[in-house]
Amino acid sequence: MESTIGLYKTELIKPRRPLKTLSQVELATAEYIDWYNHRRLHGEIGHVPPAEYETNHYQSTTKPQVTTTT
Repeated sequence: MESTIGLYKTELIKPRRPLKTLSQVELATAEYIDWYNHRRLHGEIGHVPPAEYETNHYQSTTKPQVTTTT
């Protein structure tokens, strides 16, 4: 958790100083989280965004459900 908070402060808060209102912090945080999860390329998972990797993982591991008719 500490490294995540460190990244957040280093990549978002410090470069955008001064953030004067709570609304500015909230908007900046929402934009950062969106970027962090959906556009940031992560080297440990094949240089794809985490959300894409997660989607691919579940698509490859989910077994089709078998239905029966009576």
